[in-house]
Amino acid sequence: MSDTLPASPPASSPASAPAVPAAVRRPPAIARLRDVALVPAILVVAVVGFIVNPVFLSSDNIINVLQSMSEISIVVLAETIVLITGKMDLSLESTFGLAPGIAAWLVVDPAVTHGLGVHLLPPALAVPVVLLVGALVGAFNGLLIVRFGLNGFIVTLGMLIVLRGLLTGVSGGKTFFALPESMTYLGSAIWLGVPASVWLSLTLFAVGVVALGYTRSGRALYAIGGNADAARAAGIRTDRILWLALIVAGALAALAGLLISGRLAAVPAAQGSGAIFQVFAAAVIGGVSLNGGKGTLFGAFTGVLLLFMIINVLTLAGVPAQWTNFLNGTVILVALVVSRVTGGKAQT
Repeated sequence: MSDTLPASPPASSPASAPAVPAAVRRPPAIARLRDVALVPAILVVAVVGFIVNPVFLSSDNIINVLQSMSEISIVVLAETIVLITGKMDLSLESTFGLAPGIAAWLVVDPAVTHGLGVHLLPPALAVPVVLLVGALVGAFNGLLIVRFGLNGFIVTLGMLIVLRGLLTGVSGGKTFFALPESMTYLGSAIWLGVPASVWLSLTLFAVGVVALGYTRSGRALYAIGGNADAARAAGIRTDRILWLALIVAGALAALAGLLISGRLAAVPAAQGSGAIFQVFAAAVIGGVSLNGGKGTLFGAFTGVLLLFMIINVLTLAGVPAQWTNFLNGTVILVALVVSRVTGGKAQT
């Protein structure tokens, strides 16, 4: 066997340059179009909704749709950040309920709630406790996934069950009520004629779009999701950034839980149960890849908006709410098929 290597063609020769794969040569404009791919669908649903019931396009109904999606949209934002890194966090739905549940348990007066709660902390600390619980859940997920190298899907599935059981345990399966104003303000306040939760959701998405698109850490998330080994070789501190992404996601899910608790003025023991289905449906139809490295927050936002618009149209048409999970699952399957056909890459 000869050890002689074939001579390399001169780098300056255009004719000898290797052919660029079609996927790489795809014009940037086509990639940018993915971000607005759902806009036509949103417009179609708006027209159909108006035909079904003219109330659909009324300002009150539009605000109602935005408010009803505001809490879940923040969880979608959190999940999208994790998905871009090539991981997934199923425990966000339980964090959504546990974080405000722990805060309520610590601050509500058992004399008012018939023995429910321990009243160890003043109400002023409720919001910091909510965010701290969410961040701690994300940090613990990061410990198991990043430090111990455990499978992210299995870890967060286990955490989903553990956190759900913990909330049921501290609440005794009951609903926390008589929440202090510190826990209800953000979920019930109206700013400039629009619910505060809507403003917070839009602001967080705007900040996220800037952070992921124009900061080094944001671009690093995509690099890690695309090829973690290559990102590590390029000097990106992959473990630290992934850990931080999980912590931020946990805190965002906790904030979302606080908002819906404030809107309901209560924390049910089952809060967040099944929410992960809507979260994944919105993210997937918004173009976020389950393989990591692809997707935008704008696309994820249009995904959750389209999903809740469809639910609202079905409600106005008199379709029972029990069909919602069927819709979520169908949307996920259709979006996966479309992504496979248009992307040309098998999903593993």
